Amino acid sequence: MVTKAPPRPAPAAHRALRLLLASGVTAVSLVAAPGTAAAEDDKSAAPKTLTVAVSQSIDSLSPFLAQKLTSTSIHRLAYEYLTNYDAKDARPIPGLATAWTPSPDKLTWTYTIREDSTWSDGKQATAEDAAWTFNKMMTDPNAATANGSFTANFAKVTAPDPRTLVIQLKKPQATMAALDVPIVPKHVWEKVGDFSKFNNDKQFPIVGNGPFVITDYKVDQYIKLKPNKTFWRGAPKFDELVFKYYKDGDAAVAALQKGEVSFVPNLTPAQADALKTQKNIKVNDAPGRRFYALATNPGAKAQDGKTFGNGHKALLDPAVRKALFLAVDRTALVDKVFQGHAVEGEGYIPPRFGSYFWKPADGQKRAYDPAAAEKVLDAAGYRKNAEGKRVGKDGKPLDFRILCHATDPNDKAVGKYLTEWWGKLGIGLKVECLDSVSDPWVKGDYDLAFDGWSVNPDPDYVLSIHTCGTLPATPKDTGATDNFICDKEFDGLYARQAVEYDAAKRADLVKRMQSRLYDTGYMNIMAYPNALEAYRTDQIASITTMPEAAGNLWGQDGYWSWWSAVPTASAAGEKESSSSAGLWLVVGPAAIVLLGVGLWAARRRRSTADDRE
Repeated sequence: MVTKAPPRPAPAAHRALRLLLASGVTAVSLVAAPGTAAAEDDKSAAPKTLTVAVSQSIDSLSPFLAQKLTSTSIHRLAYEYLTNYDAKDARPIPGLATAWTPSPDKLTWTYTIREDSTWSDGKQATAEDAAWTFNKMMTDPNAATANGSFTANFAKVTAPDPRTLVIQLKKPQATMAALDVPIVPKHVWEKVGDFSKFNNDKQFPIVGNGPFVITDYKVDQYIKLKPNKTFWRGAPKFDELVFKYYKDGDAAVAALQKGEVSFVPNLTPAQADALKTQKNIKVNDAPGRRFYALATNPGAKAQDGKTFGNGHKALLDPAVRKALFLAVDRTALVDKVFQGHAVEGEGYIPPRFGSYFWKPADGQKRAYDPAAAEKVLDAAGYRKNAEGKRVGKDGKPLDFRILCHATDPNDKAVGKYLTEWWGKLGIGLKVECLDSVSDPWVKGDYDLAFDGWSVNPDPDYVLSIHTCGTLPATPKDTGATDNFICDKEFDGLYARQAVEYDAAKRADLVKRMQSRLYDTGYMNIMAYPNALEAYRTDQIASITTMPEAAGNLWGQDGYWSWWSAVPTASAAGEKESSSSAGLWLVVGPAAIVLLGVGLWAARRRRSTADDRE
């Protein structure tokens, strides 16, 4: 869907001029105010900046390490992937590769690399860059941290010529038209030493071949990008794209209202309702690609068999996980926390991805039933003591901790409901809200956590992060696992879907994986939140959602939103001055200067849910 801004009203300066003339002032000259768009002979020459407010910090600017949504969204802008997703229906379309063909046995895939893609330093992008990227991931475990699941089945990758990439597989792989791996320039990255420590955030501009080039970055402040003028699909329309970090969501909304930012994602329902009545602001409310979940620590362990972390041992008992599941009223959360801007959670894949969406059968569904939860705990031997507290088999009370994102108001609100519901079962809950949950999470120092990931059109990646192979190699390492789940039945189903080319059969296997995940109780999908976001129509004239019919702008599967965004004719300079601050009025020989039409408007002052992708 391409949305357009309404016509702008007449500038306040024009109204001011009419008032002066009506009052009898006859000698009036108009002088452009320094630093405003009107000061230029050609308004289009003034820089146009699109500023996006984000509540999530960057985990890494290295495509080999980054897993957070903000980071991976930026990599979509800075690097080409072999294929992209169509904005209309998310089908695979050309990216760096213009065509891809499997052999009859589907064990060899040949990709034709486009001739019109160049790196931002002027060098040609070739098949050798892609081959080097994949080979590095295949030979260096540290380079496989973020996207290793895509190359784990690769046997050999070669580039027989600059326009041809050949990937040989150990066995068939269903994701070969949806390899979500940023291709990097070999001539830059082959100089990197330790891929586990290189965050790619020291030298700018960063060489890439996507629609934008990363030009500057300050931790928890901003990341800046400029258009790649040589991008084969055409350069973006804005002169600069800035992702600005806001720890507080209300502060981001206030910045949007002042015109200091162009776009704000992850709105609360209250914020969205308030913004709907605001002039020059459009709210986008569409089905999202994320799920919002309650994750249980199943006992953090590494591939070497060693356990670590301090997760509560009672959560290793399926009966306890089932009871907690039964004591969560998902319908109430959708109504009261999300205020209807979400769909009640069921399977792991959101309903937006119809062919993979799964719902539990009637006899399988764990609907809200606190009485049944009581019976499950009683039968499993977790009795209430004289104070009404549930005690474990070791005689200790069941008191759990839950990791909460301090930047996500939904976490805090849901935490209050869980405290109440589980408290009635005799279970204590401490809600620990942190600016970044990553450190305790990877160390396994948690009992439960609020979790959420954006799902791609091909669900392989978000399924892979629950397989045994993504556990860290040792307790000192970091794996690609989400929350340390390692289940042999789930792994077996994952392996089968990964090699299944028949779409219907593969979809059935994916649904069976979701059923298994549901039954184990390690993940409780509570809701599928809508994409609730807003932008300034006096800065963005049009922009493409994904899917185009009714989709999201933030966190797309491609780069369509920011690449397609068209600035309004008067967008230049508006984030640094109010819309009425375009002229100085010099009245008569006394040269009385009214800075920024001060009689009518003062100059504007300058001024995340997503922690796991």
